[in-house]
Amino acid sequence: MARPLTSGRRRPAGFTLIEVMVALTILAVMAVLTWRGIDGMSRAQQFTRQHTDQVLALQAGLAQWRADLDAMRDWSPAATAPGSPPADSGAAQRSLSWNGQTLRITREDSTDVSAGLRVVAWARSDSGQWARWQSPPLRSNDAWTAAWEQAALWGQGAAPGAQAQAVNIAAIGSWQLHYFRNNAWTNPLSSGAESAAVANRLPLAIRLMVELAPDQGLGGPLTVDWLQPTYRPGAP
Repeated sequence: MARPLTSGRRRPAGFTLIEVMVALTILAVMAVLTWRGIDGMSRAQQFTRQHTDQVLALQAGLAQWRADLDAMRDWSPAATAPGSPPADSGAAQRSLSWNGQTLRITREDSTDVSAGLRVVAWARSDSGQWARWQSPPLRSNDAWTAAWEQAALWGQGAAPGAQAQAVNIAAIGSWQLHYFRNNAWTNPLSSGAESAAVANRLPLAIRLMVELAPDQGLGGPLTVDWLQPTYRPGAP
């Protein structure tokens, strides 16, 4: 029986050049897509971490803001605490002073009056950071006066040596305050908005209005109200 005629050439084993190039192209596309996915996840984690850090820093700053106001030393003319200076037209301004740029507060250093006082200041620095400055414990009127003046200079950026005592809270675009006195919110810098007697009285509440910088994870307007801890409804 005759055997069928067959070609003596066989197809070589392995892949052709075209198949190898197609496979390499597919692998390259998969590698690019995988890298983009990993890069996107890394960026998302970094953004989340940055956002969380900013929120925690802002919360800690606002807690310190309230603590400073809660511990504010009342040097208003009505104060009768031992060691208070004589009542005069500027007594309330010894406790709290706002010039549109810097807020200065005289506060008790602790629950122990003998521990002395501190002067703290809040301001927006030249770098756009809302920052807090505080003095060492003060136990004399001269020391308090020097710290009060240094706080004002620090708020103006004119006391470089005081920067070591400052802590940055958050990046902001602007900030302002309103006081609640005589049953109304008013701008303490508005001329003629309040009588001299009302202006010399510590506010019942303070409204903090901050515009957080947009170039960060946490931005936009923020409003926080503080109320005197000794306030009782129905009290004058």
